[in-house]
Amino acid sequence: MRPLVVGVMGSASGLIDPEIAARARAVGRAVAEAGCTLITGACPGLPQEAVRGAAAQGGLVIGISPALSEQEHVERYDSPVEGYSVLVYTGSGLMGREVVNIRSSDIVVVIGGHSGTLGEFAIAYDEGRLIGVLTGTGGVADMIDELVARLAKDTGAKVLFDAEPERLVARLTEYYRTVHFQRPHSLYRTGTQLTRSSP
Repeated sequence: MRPLVVGVMGSASGLIDPEIAARARAVGRAVAEAGCTLITGACPGLPQEAVRGAAAQGGLVIGISPALSEQEHVERYDSPVEGYSVLVYTGSGLMGREVVNIRSSDIVVVIGGHSGTLGEFAIAYDEGRLIGVLTGTGGVADMIDELVARLAKDTGAKVLFDAEPERLVARLTEYYRTVHFQRPHSLYRTGTQLTRSSP
C-alpha cells in the first residue's frame, strides 16, 4: 500500500507554548511511526516541531516552500531547512503554497494556528479532506468545531478531534484506510472521473 501523506498545519509565528510544541513533536513522531509521510509548509513554529518529531524517527518529511530557492526560503521567508527529506520550491508565495500543501495530503492535521492555518483548513474542508484537530492547542484549532457547525455544508470532509497526539494520528489513519478513501475527491465529478482507490 502507498504510504499515507499527513499534512501538519499550524502556528508558524508568535510565542509557542513549550507544552504545545512537545505535542506537535509527538504528532510528527506518530506520523513517522505509522509509516506515513509528513508534509508541512516548510515553515517555523509548530509545523517545524512536527518535522523534528518525524525526522527523529527516521520518517520521510516533505516541505512545500513558498520560495523559488533555498536562499529565498531562508532569507526572505526566514524558514528552516533542517529535518526535511525533500524541499519543494514552488515560488508560489505563502498563500499559493497552501493549496499545494492540502492537495498533496491525504490527511490534514491542525495544531493551533493563525490566519494562514485558517486558510488551509478552509481549503481542506471545501475539498473534502479528512481533517484531524489537536484540541487544546489554541488559535484556529480550538475554533474549528464551531466553524464546522456554522458552515453547514456537506463537502465530504470529515473532522476528528482529539487532545492526544498519538491517538489522533491512529484514529485518522484507521478512518482513512477503512472509510474515507471511498469518498471521491470533491474536485472529481461523478460519472466523468474515477474515484480514488484504496492506498
